[in-house]
Amino acid sequence: MMPENKSYYDLISQIERLVEVGRNKAVIAVNQVMVATYWAVGRHIVEYEQKGNEKAEYGSQLLKRLSSDLSIRLGNGYSHSNLNYMRMFFQAHPILETVSPKLSWGHWFEILKISDPLERSFYQKQTEHEGWGVRELKRQKKSMLFHRLAATKDKEGILKLAKDGQLVEIPADLIRDPYILEFLKIPEPIIWHEKDLEKRLIEQLQEFLLELGKGFTYVGKQYKIHVEGRFFRVDLVFYHRILKCFVLIDLKKNEVEHGDIGQMNFYLNYFREEENTEGDNDPIGIILAREKSELVVRYATTNINANLFVAKYQLYLPKRDELEQKLRAIMEDDDILQLPE
Repeated sequence: MMPENKSYYDLISQIERLVEVGRNKAVIAVNQVMVATYWAVGRHIVEYEQKGNEKAEYGSQLLKRLSSDLSIRLGNGYSHSNLNYMRMFFQAHPILETVSPKLSWGHWFEILKISDPLERSFYQKQTEHEGWGVRELKRQKKSMLFHRLAATKDKEGILKLAKDGQLVEIPADLIRDPYILEFLKIPEPIIWHEKDLEKRLIEQLQEFLLELGKGFTYVGKQYKIHVEGRFFRVDLVFYHRILKCFVLIDLKKNEVEHGDIGQMNFYLNYFREEENTEGDNDPIGIILAREKSELVVRYATTNINANLFVAKYQLYLPKRDELEQKLRAIMEDDDILQLPE
């Protein structure tokens, strides 16, 4: 038997990493071939229809009969619904080279379910930016992320959001109002405390990071601050890799008060002076509360740290019709609901 030594285990680790990389590349290659194949199937169906064959031979029954015949010859995967999405896929992206290689057919299947072109474009771009899996994409669609972000922007901002996705360039780009925490499964009404919310968020950290967005790295909870013999604690501390700064989150069970804003401003000043190292930008503070008075927030935040934000959170999924009404009000008319060239 060979002696156990460090170099031998290094060999195992190197082979393990190599195989893992190879497997990942194989999965990506298979997904790309599948997407290209389904795109080509959609093209053939559309070209067949455009030549008038559909009307002459099958009429509206084309996809139904095609599904039956292909299923006999090729097996599962060619249902009426799937063929219709392949057809839609080609119609939405008639040039294969414009199709993102980062997205699998499972991604496209979910994206093509969205009828609004602005919303569909946003989820496509955001999935590419943040590397969402299909499960994460479904969750963000269900939580109405596009509508939540769009509700805080003007018409031009909504069009840019749809065209480019949510780009994180300045601190304000991090904020979602409201944040949706339905994954915590906290029933209502219920008596609970901030510490209970904090505990559940840490237990569901992966889901919480998905809701926060790309770039967040968890640092710690109840982060201790020591100032002249007194101790203070920040509920949650993260570091943002893109903006290169600490992000402090304070949780509030009920409505935010002006004193909560002053406390967060204190935390931000401390982190800027005591925790930042060379290359770090000014920290960002987010107070998450069940309710907030816009007037109280405005008076309390005037002339203080520009990186301090107050946002609401909800323990349940938003109502789609309410968010759609807000979006329509901003866009003013349906004519503008087209993607810019």
